[in-house]
Amino acid sequence: MSRFRPGLAPTLVVLALLPLLVWLGFWQLQRADEKRALLAAQAARLQAAPVAVSELERSRDPAFLRVRLEGFFDDHHSLILDNRSRDGQVGVELLQPFYDQPSGLWLLVNRGWLPWPDRRQPPRFDTPEQPLALTAWVYVPAGKPFQLRADAATDGWPRLVTAVEPAVLWQRLGRGGLPYEIRLEPGPAAYRAEWPVVAMGPEKHLGYAVQWFALAAALLGLFVYLGLHNAREKKDESSHRPA
Repeated sequence: MSRFRPGLAPTLVVLALLPLLVWLGFWQLQRADEKRALLAAQAARLQAAPVAVSELERSRDPAFLRVRLEGFFDDHHSLILDNRSRDGQVGVELLQPFYDQPSGLWLLVNRGWLPWPDRRQPPRFDTPEQPLALTAWVYVPAGKPFQLRADAATDGWPRLVTAVEPAVLWQRLGRGGLPYEIRLEPGPAAYRAEWPVVAMGPEKHLGYAVQWFALAAALLGLFVYLGLHNAREKKDESSHRPA
């Protein structure tokens, strides 16, 4: 130990921080694996044939299932999902109740992204009045269930909201509906409907993992250097001390 004297304070700091940095690195690797699995599941399901709403109702794992809708929109209870940006442009997403006639159920359908450059004016959109046959897919947020809260950004309709809460909407309207957000595929009733499945891809998690491991290595390297440096200074002091 005479060759290595890091000191008490640096030792305590390393004991506290090094395991945390290593854990954060492995956690980011785990998140990258989860995102790969999520993207693979999405790709496989979005290539499958769409199912009827009645089959969706019985599904235990509805995420990314393609769904065949037949019915009409309710344009009197539209939701405007706030704070949605695309390509650096501010905007919103338009969600409307859709009545599926074969199943007799309501679904909350996300028709896509709309620009909203001037917040002094409400976003402009129109709603088809005729019955429609549409194809959409079920969006389930990654890593967390739907959080059913009763708050809303505004009252009245269209209603500006900050979270998608289908079950809360059906309860307020007194309707039987499924507790999922259904996202339209590109088509006549959709606005901008290119949907990113995850906000952060696996490659970003890998990049963060590299950063955490690099910080851990730098901390350990600094600790070793400090211990050797202090031991060398201690040895030099001893050698220059008068006999």
